[in-house]
Amino acid sequence: MTPGSTGASDASVEQAVRTAAADHRGHRGPLLPILHAVQAELGCVPQEAVAVLADELNLSRADVHGVVTFYHDFRREPAGRTTVRICRAEACQALGAESLMDYAREAGLEPGGTTADGSVTVEQVFCLGNCALGPSVEVNGRLYGRVGTARLGSILKGTVS
Repeated sequence: MTPGSTGASDASVEQAVRTAAADHRGHRGPLLPILHAVQAELGCVPQEAVAVLADELNLSRADVHGVVTFYHDFRREPAGRTTVRICRAEACQALGAESLMDYAREAGLEPGGTTADGSVTVEQVFCLGNCALGPSVEVNGRLYGRVGTARLGSILKGTVS
């Protein structure tokens, strides 16, 4: 797969965008819900989707691109099979979240990055709502509290049950 490619054809990207746009036609402020629907369908919001969505909503490509790149929840490329989200909010920072980020970086995973084999994507978030049990990490939607570097290592290696 080439960088920026979802593995989906331009036709399937266009179809996904047009279907999502049709589902939200007539709603106020449909851009964000459509982007979420496209990402749910394709695993990301590929560059090819921007022009189609701009056409559907009578917006400029720059407007759509600006929204996609502003919100951290939207991906330009598909995430890895496992998504690890590390909380960087104040409560988790006070309890050691920076050491978790350092550990991930030492393992070769920059925030927003995916391993070369596509197995793991690491993201930083700014609150998982688990402040009392920080530092917190979410793995494929499952929340873990009081995560130290050893536990993060187990999570990244897939050995946490």
